Amino acid sequence: MTNQVSEFPTEQTFQYQHSLPPLPVPSLEGSLAKYLDAVRPFATEEEYQVTAAVVKRFGEGIGKDLHQKLLQRARTRRNWLEEWWLNAAYLEMRYPSQLNVNFGGPAPYLEHCWPPTEGVQLQRTSISMWHTLQYWDLLRTERQDPHKAGNVVLDMDQFRMLFCTCKVPGVTKDTIINYFKTESEGPCPSHVVVMCKGRFFSFDAVCDGHILTPPELLRQLTHVKQCCEGEPAGDGIAALTSEERTRWAKVSLEVLTGDPTIRWGDKSYNSISFADGTFGSICDHAPFEGMVLVTHCYYVDQQLKATDGRWKGSETVRPMPLPEELVFTVDDRVRSDVAHAKQQYFETTQDLQVVCYAFTSFGKAAIKQRKLHPDTFIQLALQLAYYRQHGRLGSCYETAMTRRFYHGRTETMRPCTLEAQNWCHTMLLPAASAEAKRKALLLAFNKHNKLMAEAQNGKGFDRHLLGLYLIAKEEGLPMPDLFTDPLYSKSGGGGNFTLSTSLVGYTTVLGAVAPMVHHGYGFFYRIGDDRIVASCTAWKSSRETDAETLFQNLVTSLHEMLHLATTAQL
Repeated sequence: MTNQVSEFPTEQTFQYQHSLPPLPVPSLEGSLAKYLDAVRPFATEEEYQVTAAVVKRFGEGIGKDLHQKLLQRARTRRNWLEEWWLNAAYLEMRYPSQLNVNFGGPAPYLEHCWPPTEGVQLQRTSISMWHTLQYWDLLRTERQDPHKAGNVVLDMDQFRMLFCTCKVPGVTKDTIINYFKTESEGPCPSHVVVMCKGRFFSFDAVCDGHILTPPELLRQLTHVKQCCEGEPAGDGIAALTSEERTRWAKVSLEVLTGDPTIRWGDKSYNSISFADGTFGSICDHAPFEGMVLVTHCYYVDQQLKATDGRWKGSETVRPMPLPEELVFTVDDRVRSDVAHAKQQYFETTQDLQVVCYAFTSFGKAAIKQRKLHPDTFIQLALQLAYYRQHGRLGSCYETAMTRRFYHGRTETMRPCTLEAQNWCHTMLLPAASAEAKRKALLLAFNKHNKLMAEAQNGKGFDRHLLGLYLIAKEEGLPMPDLFTDPLYSKSGGGGNFTLSTSLVGYTTVLGAVAPMVHHGYGFFYRIGDDRIVASCTAWKSSRETDAETLFQNLVTSLHEMLHLATTAQL
């Protein structure tokens, strides 16, 4: 999605929020039929018949009652899923957020005007920070154009959560605190928190109603660095945000008693500045989807590219207060908790294999020239790569966007279809003709595109099943057999997808995510005109997986598919 910012906008960022349609509830019959179709690739005939009987009983019995209660809930809410999804997918989860929930990635600026260079860290950080503050101001003044899919307006509510937002740990459930306001709604926080060598500093990024310029930001950052140079490192309290959520919540009651504005952990957006002048970011996933960060990062990227990464304005530095250090009172118990969190985090990160490569043989242009959808092309190539490596298909989650509905976020699209299974099998048959492979590929393409369109239009089934599950849970009913049936988790249900994937977009921005399960992969990718850049992750302690091999198999698949598409027009 290209980033659109208007100097004199005719539409305001959030002006269509109240006119968006409510999130629909799909038909029970349709969702159950799609679910049965989705589990088929993972079942023997006997297993499938057992599951089909379970689904039939559910649809004729308890499922009907749960569906009616879901419809009743939807009549009183514009988005029946919103609160449930936030709680079940994020806030009630007790495992550590840092690697299991958060997403992160490199900033794209190194591709043009900012290659790795020593001695420019603070200068570049001040310029990057200034552009970030400009984007904050764009949202405050609603000059970011509303996103649209063709002529269909998309929900922009998630953009309110990029700044001035933090997740706060709770013993049984976390909460999200958001202080962002548009200018018309009133003032909102404008301070920046800088972390350096385990210490924390804060300063206001606005002086006399104007955002600090890069020279002024450089002065503030230089002061922070001077305070930390040659001094012992701080207590590193931020390590606690990588802890198991309940443990972190109990510690935070000791550490964070007092000023409620000091919410440095679990931040919605963290920009990371490295000594070699490159940048990265890490974000809490709970408040928003990656699309929000991609839009912001691409805006900064384009601004830097347009100015060659330089500041061409005034060098004057106005008088203003220096950054104030945020000092935490800690005791030996808290220091022990910090040490424990650090050790646990380092052990986990050492187990995570991350590979990131650019495939430069072709990209979006060549794929579209053959009248194929680039995203579907990558997804089917990934299915073939996994099939070639593991001898079977992998249950796969791909993010489908539901922002055409009020406060819509995502739906699950399952790329591992019967048609994809048949195509992968055909591709590896020595006796299969090129024509048979092409026909199988076309069927897989059409099925994938159909399922993606349905998911984006509120006709997916995973969120619907989740809603039925949560109603049964909330009402204390016995868990329906559908959710305990082996094929439910084997096909990916309940957060058990072997391949956790997402198209980051068609910009210069990439991200990364850890696998959803121990024997799985995380796979994020962006599609450029002449290249495909992907990040692939796996757990080293799993004997089944290897991210490096999967990427190499992906390369093979991409070449084979383009060859198929080239030798005959699909």
